[in-house]
Parts: sequence; structure tokens; C-alpha cells
Amino acid sequence: MGSAIGPPGGRLYAVSDLHVAYEQNRQIVAGLLPRNEADWLLVAGDIAEKSTDVEWALGLLADRFATVVWVPGNHELWTHPDDPVTLRGVERYRHLVDVCRGLGVLTPEDPYPVWTGPGGPVTVAPLFVLYDYSFLPAGARNSREALARADDSGVVCSDEFMLHPDPHPSREAWCRSRLAYTRRRLDACDPGLRTVLVNHFPLVRAPTAVLRHPEFALWCGTEATADWHLRYRAAAVVYGHLHIPRVTWHDGVPHREVSLGYPREWTRWGKPDPLLREVFPQGAIR
Repeated sequence: MGSAIGPPGGRLYAVSDLHVAYEQNRQIVAGLLPRNEADWLLVAGDIAEKSTDVEWALGLLADRFATVVWVPGNHELWTHPDDPVTLRGVERYRHLVDVCRGLGVLTPEDPYPVWTGPGGPVTVAPLFVLYDYSFLPAGARNSREALARADDSGVVCSDEFMLHPDPHPSREAWCRSRLAYTRRRLDACDPGLRTVLVNHFPLVRAPTAVLRHPEFALWCGTEATADWHLRYRAAAVVYGHLHIPRVTWHDGVPHREVSLGYPREWTRWGKPDPLLREVFPQGAIR
């Protein structure tokens, strides 16, 4: 699975959590440029809540970068009261996939491309697997108990009100469906190539250990992907969601959190420099 399309001269960059509903972030995105006309950009979700804002950002980036690959974050999947697109759940996701295809942006529903530039060849695999409340806090026996504890502490993700799983009966059921679908696609990849796995949520739980509110880990991934960086021969994993940009290493594989975040965060802590993180920076692969 996958088509060999690649540079020469380009490099593979990644970013996430652009949140362009904030004017400061929108201005930052308007100024994003490739260094080379052959550069690729991986966008790991949470561009915006409104479909028109997602389309604006991806259209701009697709006009500038040779290839743009997008995966949905939880914010794109919200049915926000201010969005005239009122689709819910799977229908909303399919609508966004159609928007991307109209822009020439690759999604988790398209053939996985093969990056042949620095660090390659690797299969770039955009994933959409959601979460299933299995990142339980210490002492919690099950997700119901964990969610009740989170509610008591006042830490409840807005997904509970705006991310609808229709036609699935629950977000956990949607996650199970996406896991099965994604495993089939990854299993069909060329076993002779390593991969770059791109997901909005971290594939392993360890990065959530530094969250200010540990209860929020419930909305940050699934234990079902804990070995995917090994099972699917990852040369790198790219994710966002946590708004804690950094690189952690798991079993020798770099996991890169590539978010921008909200203005209240980056004005306090500083924007990532550079904002577009290179997936294979020189000297970083080991």
C-alpha cells in the first residue's frame, strides 16, 4: 500500500494544534512557508472547530507545500454550535475527508504515500483511532469510575458535549471500529519499509504523565496502540493534542509532539522554534 512520490530536495515537516479560530494563531498560519518547493507537511489535527476554518488553513498549506497530510483532531470532529455544518460523528469526518480531497490533501482514508527524501524511504501513515478511556488514573478500576472522578475534580473534556460518535453508540465503540480498520491498513503496508505514524493522540501513554491534570489522560488515547511503533516498524511517531511540544523516545523510536497550542499558552511559554518540526532532523535518527 502506498505510492512512491517524493522530493528531491524537500524535507518532511510536521505541526499540529493550530487552533486558527484564534486570530493570533491564524496570523501565524498565514505566514507558514516551506523552505523548499518539494517540502511535505504533516498536520496532526486540531486545526479548528469550524469546517470553513479547517478548509481555509489546509487550502493555504496545500498551495504552498508539495504534499500535505492531515489527520483529524478532536476539535475538527466537534459539532460546534457556531458551525453551520451540523453533521455529527462519522458523517462529519467523511465531510472533512471530502474537503481534503477537493484540496488535494491526503487523509487517513487515502493510500499511504511513501516519503523518499531524508530519512526515507518510509511509508507515511496518517491515522485516526480516537480514544477509549483506557488511560486510567492511578487507583481507578474502570473507565466509569475514572470519568466520575474526573467529573468530581472539574476536569471534563468538551468532547463529552460536542464530539458525537454517531452512528456508533459511544466514542469507545467508534474507537474500536477505527482501530480494526487501521490495523488492516497497516498490516497491508510494505513490510520492507519503515513507517512514520501520524496521529492526533499519542500512541503510548507515557507522554501524558506530565499533564497538569492527570485526569485528562482519559481523553488522550488508547492502550490498544501501545506497541504500534514496534509492530509497524516506526522510524518516527508524530502526534499533538497535549500542547506540550517535545520529543520522547520509546523503544528507540522518537515520538514528536508538534503542537502550537492556544495563544495563552505560547505567549507564556514561547512558541516552538521552529514551529514546523522536521520529522527527520539531521543527527536525530538512531
